[in-house]
Amino acid sequence: MENFYRTNKLIKMKILSLLSLLSLFIVTSSAAQKTDTTAAKLPETFEYNWEGTDYTMQKYFIVFLKEGPNRDQNKEEAAKIQREHLAYLANLYKQEIIVLNGPGGDGGAIKGFSLYAVATKKEALAYASKDPAVKTGRLIIEALPWWLAKGSIVK
Repeated sequence: MENFYRTNKLIKMKILSLLSLLSLFIVTSSAAQKTDTTAAKLPETFEYNWEGTDYTMQKYFIVFLKEGPNRDQNKEEAAKIQREHLAYLANLYKQEIIVLNGPGGDGGAIKGFSLYAVATKKEALAYASKDPAVKTGRLIIEALPWWLAKGSIVK
């Protein structure tokens, strides 16, 4: 009978040890996943030395605002869309989602561009797609990655 109790006690100790290890694994795994998720939301960077100066290069996304297929609004409607467009971009700028923004100056098909400080092209396109001028079809968008030294732009 004493052997039975000793064996039972050993089994309980092994189960507790396994549960402790399992708990530690789950906590560690959960923390690693949170870290990975957070890291995925930050833009990519790398260190670079140019002519003796160290820079942190960051991947931005430049979104070109091009002439869209739906530009037949009357003058008042076009002006309203433009006001909403500028207000939307100003809000993204205040949130530091856009770090550089401006119109094109040659009257060509590219009407302007915005530089997004986001982690992915998909994210830049998602923000740009919500622009009232894009939603009405007055503008269409195209996004490309663009590497710049952090701090070398307006903000």
